[in-house]
Amino acid sequence: MSKRAPRVTRVPVAMPAQGATTNWLRGIRLSGFTMLTLGMLIVFVVALAPSLRVFAEQQNERAQLAAEVAAQQELVEELEQDVARWDDPSYVEAQARERLYYVKPGEYSYLIIDDGQTVTNDAGLPISDEVLTTEVDWVSTMLSSVFTAGLTDATPAEIVAPSMQEVGQ
Repeated sequence: MSKRAPRVTRVPVAMPAQGATTNWLRGIRLSGFTMLTLGMLIVFVVALAPSLRVFAEQQNERAQLAAEVAAQQELVEELEQDVARWDDPSYVEAQARERLYYVKPGEYSYLIIDDGQTVTNDAGLPISDEVLTTEVDWVSTMLSSVFTAGLTDATPAEIVAPSMQEVGQ
């Protein structure tokens, strides 16, 4: 006789219908190990956050310093090239001709002083070639100055300062 397993019939069970918003929350199962792991993760993040911030700042500063070093190295290379140029006699001769207006014996040098450009003042107005005179009655100006100096009660410093400001304007 053979032994047969007892026959089990399966009956499908239907769960009561619930809203979609509560289904995901009921699916979360929090065990003690999960809570311990989450707690350790939070402590780990809180402990490392300042160190990571300092690390990021140091990396940023390191990149800036590396850029400064590269710029300084380029400047050093340019200066070394300038020094190497001064070892060339033809470069020295060209610089002496250009900067110091040197010429070789038998050559003539012409220096053009007026190149046709109009010279302007600070206001952008052209400067005149002619000498301009202003008609001022200097006798009355001198007499008024003498009378003002003799009849005022002000100190000499108070008198000189305003007159110097008028000259500056």
